[in-house]
Amino acid sequence: MEFAICMKGDIGPERTKALCRQAELAGFSSCWFYDSHILWRDPYPAMAMCMEHTERMSFGPCVTNPDVRDWSVAASLFASLAKQGSGRFEICVGRGDSSRRMMNFKPATIARMNAYVSTVKKLCRGEATSYDDCPAEVQLLWSRYDLPVWYAAYGPKALAAAGETGDGLVLQIADPGLCKWFTEQAVAAGKKAGRDMSNFKIMAAAPAWTGSMEACIEQTRWFPAMVGNHVADIVEKYGKDSDLVPQSLTAYIERRKGYDYRQHAKKDAEHLDFVTDDVVQSFGVLGEPEQHVEKLKALEEVGVTQFNIYLMNSEEERIVADYGDKIIPKFR
Repeated sequence: MEFAICMKGDIGPERTKALCRQAELAGFSSCWFYDSHILWRDPYPAMAMCMEHTERMSFGPCVTNPDVRDWSVAASLFASLAKQGSGRFEICVGRGDSSRRMMNFKPATIARMNAYVSTVKKLCRGEATSYDDCPAEVQLLWSRYDLPVWYAAYGPKALAAAGETGDGLVLQIADPGLCKWFTEQAVAAGKKAGRDMSNFKIMAAAPAWTGSMEACIEQTRWFPAMVGNHVADIVEKYGKDSDLVPQSLTAYIERRKGYDYRQHAKKDAEHLDFVTDDVVQSFGVLGEPEQHVEKLKALEEVGVTQFNIYLMNSEEERIVADYGDKIIPKFR
C-alpha cells in the first residue's frame, strides 16, 4: 500500500513545505491538495513550490472538476506542473462540490466530467482536439505527458465512468466493506468495457488520528458530515431505498439538517450533530497505531492501493511522524 497526505490551502507556505518534506522522508509517496479556490488559496502555486523541495513525491488536486477553469487552461496548467516536477503530477477529478456550490452552481454531469477528462488527457499528450466551450481546435505542441486521472465517485454512474476511463478510483471513506462494494462496481465496469484492470488504483481518502478513540472521534467528526453531502445527492437521485447505494451508507444522514459550505471540512463546524460516534469510527482510521495497522490491512485486502490522510485536524506533524515511525514500516 502507498501512503499520501492531503491538505487544504489554509496552512502557511513555510509549514506546507516542511510538511511535504517530512512526509516524503516518512515514506509518503503523494501529496494532494483540495481544489476549492474560494474557500482556500489556489493549490497549484503550493504544488509548484513543494515540488522544488521534494524529490520523489507526486502532487495533484483531490479533487478538481470540469467547471472552474477553461479546459485548455487546465490542461496547460497540469502539463506545466508535470514538466516542472519531472512527471510527478496527476489529478483526481469529480463533478464539483464546494468550489461549485460556493458560487451557487450545480455540480457537472457525469457526461461533462468524462468529456473533460478525455479532452484534458489529449491536450496533455500534445494532441489537437476541440471541445464544446471552444470554437477552435487547440493543441499544446510543447506537451507530451500522459496525465494519470483518478475519478472521485460514490454513485453508480460515476463508479462506472471511473472503471471505464479512469486510472484510479477515489473513495472518500475508509470503511473496508463500503470500499469493497464501490471498488467491485468500478472494476466490473472497466472489465465490461474491455479494459485490463490489473493496474487500476484505489484510493481511500479519510482523516487519521492516533491516540485514544474518544479523542480521535472528536477530532474527526467533521468527516462523515462532509461525506454526507455526496450521499445526500445520491439519495436524492436514486431514493433512500434503492439498492444502488448500501443502506449502511445512507442511514446515517436521516437526521442531517443541512450543510454550511463556509465551514467545509472544518473540525469545529456547527453542522455535525447528526453524526454518531460509530459512523466516525467507521469512516476514518482512528485509535492507537496497532488499530491503524489492523484497519489499513483490512483496506488493503479489499483492494485499496493508497491511503490518503486528510491532514487537516491540527497536529499534522505528529500524525505524519506517527505514521512514519509506527505504521508505514508495517507495510514495507
